[in-house]
Amino acid sequence: MKSAKRPAFHGSDLEQIEKYYHIKKEEITGFGANVNPLGLSSSVKEALAENLDVISRYPDRDYASLKAAISDYCHIPASFVAVGNGSTELICLLISQRKARHAVVIGPTYSEYQRELELTGGRITAYDLKEENRFRLDIPDLLGFLPKDTDLLILCNPNNPTSSAVSQDSLKALIDACRERDIFVMVDETYVEFAPDPGHITAVPLTRDFDNLMVIRGVSKFFAAPGLRLGYGITGNRDFLSSLAIHQNPWSVSSIAALAGELMLKDAPYIEKTRRLIGSERDRLTGILSGFRHARVYTPYANFILVRILKEDLSSFQVFEAAIRQGLMIRDCSSFESLEGEYIRFCVMMPEDNDRLMACLKDLLA
Repeated sequence: MKSAKRPAFHGSDLEQIEKYYHIKKEEITGFGANVNPLGLSSSVKEALAENLDVISRYPDRDYASLKAAISDYCHIPASFVAVGNGSTELICLLISQRKARHAVVIGPTYSEYQRELELTGGRITAYDLKEENRFRLDIPDLLGFLPKDTDLLILCNPNNPTSSAVSQDSLKALIDACRERDIFVMVDETYVEFAPDPGHITAVPLTRDFDNLMVIRGVSKFFAAPGLRLGYGITGNRDFLSSLAIHQNPWSVSSIAALAGELMLKDAPYIEKTRRLIGSERDRLTGILSGFRHARVYTPYANFILVRILKEDLSSFQVFEAAIRQGLMIRDCSSFESLEGEYIRFCVMMPEDNDRLMACLKDLLA
């Protein structure tokens, strides 16, 4: 007789967890959603509360003030910027407008890319990062792999769920080679601001030199605002920006989201506090995990850590269940395609919460 299918939970499935395990969602510490544990900036909260009347007005159709803030934050011309209803809208717009005949997606990664590509009807090929290379991208190997008819390449940097990253120099070589073959490159930088040195891995400066590139970012993770639904894209390809604007719904970013975005990107104390917290805790946790006999940890660049379980007869789901019964929700990575083996992923939270998770994992993996 077949055993019952085990449930699959994603990072924000607190309601489903509550129902399945009979644990109140308010009592669950979410290590699966990869959101900044500091929560929304208090100064941003106060400023928004004082300016709620902006919702009584239509947003500026051109979002000039928001784009200027993004321009200052990213050190690129405001004319390179598109804004949208979360990074997901911009990913959807980019994929639908490129109408790729053959897209290559670097995996294992975020499933939304494949979902959107399937809607356009083109062919999709996965290029899998290799565990034996600690999930680091091998540029020459990728270039040798790319099918001749490839016209779109998608990568997440730092990558989810591996937390590995590609340097800006390597990205430059890759994008240059793709330009020679008429391949457009989309780089999702959702997690780049968490990196030890974002300037070392961001592709944003490359948009000045390459018109076959668009970088996508959002405020959901670093600025702890997933409910705000604000994202932005950066490209030096003016024709492509015009095409996106034509097909995008007007006022896709609300007045309150546009104001919040401006405030967040200018909130230097919050940005610095986040970087200090994530950097110090990420190093501390990586050190602890490296001492566990039955765990393999990979150098993390994002605010989350991927761990391979090396203990025989211990599955990722068993580790997930052991953690959730202590009110700690991590990610069982068995749902990520091409991630062969037993893996878990969890993000960096506040030190006291991280200590609870390390104690739980120590019992299983040390």
